[in-house]
Amino acid sequence: MADNKKSFLLYCDLIHTVQKLSDEQAGKLFKHVLEYVNDLHPETEDLLTEVCFEPIKQNLKRDLQKYEQIRKKKSEAGKKGMAKRWAKDNNDNTCYKSITDITDNVNVNVKDIYRSFAHLSMSVNQFNKLEADYTKEQIDSCLDSIENFKNNKKYKSLYLTAKNWLKKEPKHEEDKLTQKAKRLGYA
Repeated sequence: MADNKKSFLLYCDLIHTVQKLSDEQAGKLFKHVLEYVNDLHPETEDLLTEVCFEPIKQNLKRDLQKYEQIRKKKSEAGKKGMAKRWAKDNNDNTCYKSITDITDNVNVNVKDIYRSFAHLSMSVNQFNKLEADYTKEQIDSCLDSIENFKNNKKYKSLYLTAKNWLKKEPKHEEDKLTQKAKRLGYA
C-alpha cells in the first residue's frame, strides 16, 4: 500500500461473499486482507481464501491509484495557490516567510484602550472625539447598551457603532427646546 496511508476502503457488497464463508474462513480472509494492506506480502495455500481475496485486492489497487491521483492534484493545487499568494515560482516548496512573522507585527498598547469587550474595543483617542459632543455618562450608557446587545458580534468598530447610536442622544450645547424638537422629528 501507500507510504503513511493509515486507512483503506472495504465495500459493503463484500458481505455477499463473506456470508457464504464459515467464521474460520472469513477470519482467514480478513487477516489476509490486513496483511496485504500492511505490506506483509501474505501468501496462502487455501484456494478459497485466494479466490475470495482477488476481487478485494483489485478494488484496493484501484482505490490506491485514485488516492494517488487525488493526492497529486491537491499537491499541485497547493503549489499553485502558494505561487499565486506569494507571486513567486516555488518548485522546491520552501517557505519564504513564516506565517508567525507576518501576523506578529501588531503592537497594541493596553494603556490606550478606553473600553473593550468581546471582539470590540475603543481607544482613549476615539473616546475623546465622542466626548467633544456627548457627556461621559451618555457615552458609557451607549457602550453598555452595545455590550448587552445580543447581535453585537456583527459590529466591526466600537467607535463607529457608538457614534451612530449616540446620534439619537442630545449633544452638549443643544438647549432643551431643540432636543425636544429633534425627538419629535421637527428639527
